[in-house]
Amino acid sequence: MSPADTATKPPPAAERVYHHVKQAVLDRRYEGGTLLSEGELADAVGVSRTPVREALLRLEAEGLLKLYPKKGALVLPVSAQEIADVVETRLLVEQHAVAKVVPAGEKLLGRLEELLEEQKVHAAAGDLAAFAVADRCFHAAIVRAAGNGILAQLYDQLRDRQLRMGVATMNAEPDRIAKNITEHTEILQALRAGDAAFVSGLVQRHISWVNNLARGEVR
Repeated sequence: MSPADTATKPPPAAERVYHHVKQAVLDRRYEGGTLLSEGELADAVGVSRTPVREALLRLEAEGLLKLYPKKGALVLPVSAQEIADVVETRLLVEQHAVAKVVPAGEKLLGRLEELLEEQKVHAAAGDLAAFAVADRCFHAAIVRAAGNGILAQLYDQLRDRQLRMGVATMNAEPDRIAKNITEHTEILQALRAGDAAFVSGLVQRHISWVNNLARGEVR
């Protein structure tokens, strides 16, 4: 087999099922509470049931599904406790990160400006899934710029939970899309101004709104 053939070889069947289901869960095409059957997934992806089982086991280990023998896989809803745990972890990591990156360099500021423009484009197109990705990348760029690889790795482990929660909460509160853009603009301006205490407060307010929504205290 030539290198060209290797480069174009499709991914294994289980990997295709895994990415199909995971993406559908993250962008809410498969809502929390949906029961997925192995047969339907096998037909959707064009594979046998064996790789479907392998993919579902992997997704169960990641906390996205709950398997029920002979019945299928239940897409787990996002719980209030999960939201609280993610918000708490994000605050610990992100407030520490913004304090370390001040004064922010032009490379970071330029990247944040690019991501902010991406968010505006996705918002105008009504693409919540793409908006959530750009939103998450905005925050991740700050965490990586802080220079602590262990914290950056920890933060990356929250990626799927953040994306799923982002799409869910923006569907529940559509006005948050414009507010997110406004608050990201404020964070960027505070980083450019070099005010560490002020930007830390902005990050705290910006992240905490998800908890407020989960408790029914939308601001």
